[in-house]
Amino acid sequence: MKYIIIYVSEVNNFFGWQQREQQIFYLNINIYKNLFIQLNYWKMSEESQYSEHPGGWIEWFCAHEDHQFLCEVDDDFIRDPFNQIGIKGKFNFFNEALNMILQPTSPEDQDLEDERFLEVYQEASDIYGLFHARFIFTSKGSAIMRERFLQGKFGHCPRIYCEKQNVIPIGLCEDLKTARIKVFCPRCEEVYMPKKKCADIDGAYFGKSFPQFLLMTYPDLHPKFQLLPDTQILVDFEPTLFGFKIAGKQGSKIKRFEQSFQCNHVNTQPIIQPIEQNIIQQEQKQYRIQIQQQQQQLTQQQNQQQTDQNKELIQKKKNKKKHKQ
Repeated sequence: MKYIIIYVSEVNNFFGWQQREQQIFYLNINIYKNLFIQLNYWKMSEESQYSEHPGGWIEWFCAHEDHQFLCEVDDDFIRDPFNQIGIKGKFNFFNEALNMILQPTSPEDQDLEDERFLEVYQEASDIYGLFHARFIFTSKGSAIMRERFLQGKFGHCPRIYCEKQNVIPIGLCEDLKTARIKVFCPRCEEVYMPKKKCADIDGAYFGKSFPQFLLMTYPDLHPKFQLLPDTQILVDFEPTLFGFKIAGKQGSKIKRFEQSFQCNHVNTQPIIQPIEQNIIQQEQKQYRIQIQQQQQQLTQQQNQQQTDQNKELIQKKKNKKKHKQ
C-alpha cells in the first residue's frame, strides 16, 4: 500500500484555513486522490453558486478583461419591473437591449460586425451597469462583493503605509458617461485611479455610496477591526538622506494638505478679527467725519446768521440817520 507524506498546512489551504502547523501527515494515496477531487468539486461549486448564466451574455460581458470589477446580476433581478423603474425611460432600445442581456448564449463574431447590434450593445452595457449598481446593494450582491474584496480582486491601495490594503470600487458620479471608475481605500480614505486594464468601466455602475454601504453592512471589513495585537501604527513618511532630513521636502502630500488645512482653520480667527476691526474703525471714522461736517455746517449757519444780523443793524442805523436829516 502506497502512502504520501504531506504537511497539514497544505490540507488546510485546500479548505481555506490559514493554519501553519508544520506537522507531517500520512495519507493513503487513493484517499488523497479522492480528497483532492472532492475539494476541486467543492471549489468549482463555490465559484459557480452565483453564476446562473453558463455561456450567456452576462457571463460573457463580465468575463471581459476591462470588466473585472463587475459581478453577475441575477436574471430574476433584471426581469423584476420594480428594479427597472428609473432605468427604462433613459434608453431608446431598452426592450431590445434587455433581451440581449438575458440571452442564454454569448454573441458571435459576426454579431460584433453588425452596426445595429453594436448600437443596441452600447445601451445594453449601460443598462446592465445601472442594474449592477442596484444589485450590489442587495444582500446577495453585497455578499459577492464582500468575497471579492477579501480576495483582493479590486486591487490594493498604492499608498505605502496602507500596507496593500484592499480597495473598493467607487463612482464619483451617479450619472452615466460622466466619470470612470475609481477605487476607495478604507484605511487612508482616499480615492485612486485603478489599474488601466480595470479602468474601462463607467463610475455609475457602482455609484458613490457603495464603499460606505459595504463597510457599514460588514463592519469586520473596516481596517480598524483587522489590526493584530502587536501591530504598530507607522508614523507619517518623512524623506531623509542618509538619516538626515532633506531641506524643502515635507513628506506626504496628504499630511501636508491636512497640516495646511489645520493651519488655515486655526488662522482664520486672527485673520478675521483685524478685518472686522478695520471695518469698525472705518465706520467710526465715517461717523466722526459726519459729525465734523454737521458741526461745520452749524458753525457756518451761525456765522451766516450773525453776519446777516450785523448787516441788518448797520442798515437800520443808516436808515435812522437819513430820517434825522
